Amino acid sequence: MTSQDQALPDLLSGPKALIVRDALLALKRPGDVLNPLFFFAMVAALFPLAVGPSEEQLQLIGPGVLWVAALLAMLLSLNSLFLADYEDGSLEQMLVSPVPLPALALAKSAAHWLSSGLPLVLVTPVIAMTYQISLSVTGILMLTLLLGTISLSLLGSVGAALTVGLHRGTALLSLLILPLAMPVLIFGARTVSLVAAGDGVAGGLYFLGAYVFLMLSVAPFATATALRISNE
Repeated sequence: MTSQDQALPDLLSGPKALIVRDALLALKRPGDVLNPLFFFAMVAALFPLAVGPSEEQLQLIGPGVLWVAALLAMLLSLNSLFLADYEDGSLEQMLVSPVPLPALALAKSAAHWLSSGLPLVLVTPVIAMTYQISLSVTGILMLTLLLGTISLSLLGSVGAALTVGLHRGTALLSLLILPLAMPVLIFGARTVSLVAAGDGVAGGLYFLGAYVFLMLSVAPFATATALRISNE
């Protein structure tokens, strides 16, 4: 076995261990997982009570409401992405680790998505029933939210790295992330609305997929740079 063959498992072991560690910490602090989930469910469930039981109106506003609720729920959990590591000193160990910092930043984004984004996607069919959305439309809604929440976790990691340790960092984080998240929100909600109307959705899905690949290419390196700047 060559040194390059040995280096690859060593490179993957650090991010893998970080994902497992964050998953175990999330299990010990279930509130970190449940708070965004309850927020998403409450915001989405309140709108039908306000606008009335009209099936046509609910189906019309459903995609937009669910997407806005998902975006706000993701923002609610982003501030804690690096905060615990900053407070207990783990972040300093990440900065001096032999494992490339972008790989660790990507692992943190993956762990955040598993604890925050994936649960939102999984509860979407239940919330969609409130808006009387058909199963075929719900499938596209889940797919767009799957792609969108991945992008938001990656994008949010950059903002969380820039604001880690700052007083009132949550408000600043929202101001940094919201403008960049608007394309994801617009294309995600619009794609679901189009499929509900019987139109093609390939363009919207291609955009969301391309945005994921763009974030995968850029966000880990931007997050690593932001972490170094924040800790200087």
